[in-house]
Order: sequence, then C-alpha cells, then structure tokens
Amino acid sequence: MRKRLIQIFGFLISSLGWLFVLCTMAMDYWRITQIGGQGGSFIIKVAWYWSNLWKDCFTDSTAVTNCRDYSVLWNVSYVQAVRGLMMCGLTLAFFAVVCCFVGMECTYIGGTEPTKDKLVFSGAVFHFVGGEC
Repeated sequence: MRKRLIQIFGFLISSLGWLFVLCTMAMDYWRITQIGGQGGSFIIKVAWYWSNLWKDCFTDSTAVTNCRDYSVLWNVSYVQAVRGLMMCGLTLAFFAVVCCFVGMECTYIGGTEPTKDKLVFSGAVFHFVGGEC
C-alpha cells in the first residue's frame, strides 16, 4: 500500500511539473520592458516591449500592439537554443509520464512486477534527462 501511494504521489507531481513547463512555453510575457513615462512632459507616452520564444511585441500608450514573429531564428541564437531544449525536455517528459503510468503498481497494464519496475525506472530516467534539457 505504501509503495502505491508513493508511486501515485510521484506520478502526480511529475505530471504537474510537465504541465507547468508546457504552460510556460505558451506564455507571452517572458521579458517585459517599460519604455518612456519620464522626463516631465505634459503628454505621458509609455510603451511596453515584451517578448517570448515565438515573437517580439511592442504596445504603445494607445493600446496598439505591433508584433513580429521570429521568422529567421539564427539571428537570435539563444531563442533557438531555449526553444529546442524545452521541446526536447517536454518530449522526454511525455514519454516518462507514459512509462511511469504503465509501470505503476495500481494499473493492470504493463505485465509482471519486474517488467513494471523496469518501466518505472525508465520513466524516472526519462524525467531526469528531460529535466536536464
């Protein structure tokens, strides 16, 4: 019973971690910068520059937003590296979640106990490697 609870708790924590990283990739506001709004002018002009892994955007004080997609990624090499590592980590974590789900003691799929133990161990290895990405 204790082994089952530990497996279920570990599965839920790792699945939630995978879901949070997936949500992080879709977020728009990775980097936000305020431009203007200083200098004692009668007209306050404030602009916001924000970007994520997929595009750069600029919003001015009239709420007009102009966005530019990253069409050529080799000009912004760190974005390409971060995007690739996060996609690699998400893919490995997906396989880890599947392996751990099949290998848990409380499921009826996956075969005998030694086979299930190997599946859980391989899922843990996938989680560690995906976390390093």
